[in-house]
Amino acid sequence: MMNVDKDNFREKLVGYLNQYLCEIQDSDGNWTVKGFIDIFKNIYTISLDTKVISKVLEIMLFPKIQQFAIGNDFEIILSKEQNFYPDISFIDKNNGEKIALDIKSTYRTSKTAASGFTLGAFTGYFRDKGY
Repeated sequence: MMNVDKDNFREKLVGYLNQYLCEIQDSDGNWTVKGFIDIFKNIYTISLDTKVISKVLEIMLFPKIQQFAIGNDFEIILSKEQNFYPDISFIDKNNGEKIALDIKSTYRTSKTAASGFTLGAFTGYFRDKGY
């Protein structure tokens, strides 16, 4: 069991997920997912909409996040509704502490910089959620 506090939780999770970068991007940083396929085998190119990209990343990374949680004695709870914060809650099985994870995406403006992103509507997302 990893004895993690909130200050280094992010580092531990990112370090764990970085092991799986090759599953979501190639060596040039391009996504491995290029589109969607329907039951008729029609392929639809993935949109550049960050909502679509975020959802694809969530789907691809969720099994790894689940493995991280199991291996480190966390229970995970998924958001019950779309557009509710957080996407995933980690609850430490030993002490009940909660850590919120919200998955965000944005656009690169260069190889080393990214455009900004919003954290949502502060009038609703962060209110009365019990976190």
